Amino acid sequence: MSDLILRDASVADLPAILAMLAEDTIPANREADPSDPRYLAAFEAIDSDPNQRLIAAECDGRVVGTMQLSFLPGLSFRGSWRGLIEAVRIVADLRGQKLGERMILWAVEQCRGRDCKLVQLSSSATRTDAHRFYARLGFVQSHVGMKLHLRD
Repeated sequence: MSDLILRDASVADLPAILAMLAEDTIPANREADPSDPRYLAAFEAIDSDPNQRLIAAECDGRVVGTMQLSFLPGLSFRGSWRGLIEAVRIVADLRGQKLGERMILWAVEQCRGRDCKLVQLSSSATRTDAHRFYARLGFVQSHVGMKLHLRD
């Protein structure tokens, strides 16, 4: 496998990214028809915001992974910024080959380059393998996350 290229996603990457998101089963049926215009609207909002990055991970011309990086200003820690890593996905046939590790370490460096005080992420409580993966990379479980769903 050739080098992994991590870059900002383009609109042409959306089908591959949406396919990875659709593979997720927590919760079941979380994604809609890829032609739903809300996906393009969301992409455009991310793409136009300098504090948001939708990342495409590419190997041999194929998009094989994705994640979103958000840079959040805050008053805590003397006005420090924090990085947020979300929606990390690797195509099913390439899992277990350290691509996710390379992506997360790259994302941490991007946050460091933006002078973030810390990097945070969340993972479904049932994803114990993912928790071990993140712990191996130095992340610690420090908080309890909660969600309130506002609509379907």
